[in-house]
Amino acid sequence: MIIAIPREIKEQEYRVSVTPEGAGVLVNEGHRILVERSAGEGSGFADEDYRCAGAEIAERDTLFREAELVVKVKEPLPEEYRYFRDGQALFTFLHLASAPGLVDMLLRKNIAGFAYETLQEGGRLPLLSPMSEIAGKMAPVIAAFYLQKIHGGAGVLATGAAGVPPARFVILGAGTVGMSATGVALGLGADVTLLNRGQAKLLRAQELYGDKVKTAVASPESITGAVLQADVVIGAVYITGARAPKLVSRGIVSRMKKGSVIVDVAVDQGGCFETTRPVTHDNPVYIVDGVIHYTVANMPGAYPRTATLALTAQTLSYIRMLAEMGMERVVADDTPLKSALNTWKGRIMHHAVAASTEINPQE
Repeated sequence: MIIAIPREIKEQEYRVSVTPEGAGVLVNEGHRILVERSAGEGSGFADEDYRCAGAEIAERDTLFREAELVVKVKEPLPEEYRYFRDGQALFTFLHLASAPGLVDMLLRKNIAGFAYETLQEGGRLPLLSPMSEIAGKMAPVIAAFYLQKIHGGAGVLATGAAGVPPARFVILGAGTVGMSATGVALGLGADVTLLNRGQAKLLRAQELYGDKVKTAVASPESITGAVLQADVVIGAVYITGARAPKLVSRGIVSRMKKGSVIVDVAVDQGGCFETTRPVTHDNPVYIVDGVIHYTVANMPGAYPRTATLALTAQTLSYIRMLAEMGMERVVADDTPLKSALNTWKGRIMHHAVAASTEINPQE
C-alpha cells in the first residue's frame, strides 16, 4: 500500500504521525511510505532519518495524489480538503462530533475515515489513551501557571505554603485524562476533588491515592458546589465519538471565583463548559466573567517529541493491520479497526458520531 505521512499544518502543531522507526517497519513489510518534506522536524526527526528508514520524501501535491492511505495526527483543516481524492483512506484524530465541515468533505469524497479516538479494543481506547495521558498530566501544570497574578490569575500558589492552604483543584471525569490530572495535581500538593458519574473509577482513585483525593459522584448539584469553590477546574469528560456534555453552564462560570482557571481537555469534542471555544497555542487563553479559560485543541502538541513517540507506539500495529488487510476486508471483518471507522463510501458508520452530527448512521 502507498501510505502518506503529511506535515501537520495546525498552528503550533509539531507532532508527526509516524516516527522514522515506524516508517521503517512499514517499508520492511512491503509498503511504500511517502513523507512530506520537514514533516518530522518539529518532533526532532530529520528528513534524512526517514530516508535511511526507506521512506521517500515528497512534496505535498505528490504525496496526496499518490497515497492510498493518509496517516495524520490531527483532523484535516479546510485548507487541506482539496488535497484529498475520492476513495482514499484517512487514519487520524477526527473528532467529527464538532466538525460538520470535515464530515461533509469526508462524505462527499467517499473517504474511509478511521478515527483514533473511537477505536476500541478490550474495553479500552488504546489510541486515545496516550494523548489523553499527556493532556491530563499537562492540565494541572498549565493551570498552576495561569493562577499567577501576572497572567491574570487569582495569585494562589497551587502548592500552598507554610500555614497557607493549597489551591483547590476540581477534576470533572475520572477516565485517563482525569486520573492523569489527579496524580499530577496531588503531586503538586493541591487540594483535589475528583468527580465522576460512576463510582467504580472513584473507588480506583481512592485505592491509588487514599485520603489525599476527595471524590464525589457527579450530579448537577455536586458539580456546581465544587466548581464554585474551585481555584482550578479541569474538564476531563469523554464519551466515545459523541459531543461532550455541557456540565458547567455560562451562569455557573459567571459565579466562579475571579482569577480561577478552567482547563477544558474535552475541547476537541466541543468542550464540557458552555463557555468553551477552541483556541491554539499561539493564543491559548481567554477570559469570560473574570475566569481564565485554557482550551487548546491540541494540547499534547506542546510536547511533540514525547507525544509522537507515545502515539506511534500505539498506532503502528493498527496502521500495519489496515495496510495489510485493505479497506474492504477491514469493513467486512470483525477487527478493532471497525470501531475506528467513522465514514465509508459517503456514509456515517459510527452511531455516536451520527447522533452528534444529526446524520443517520448506516449499518
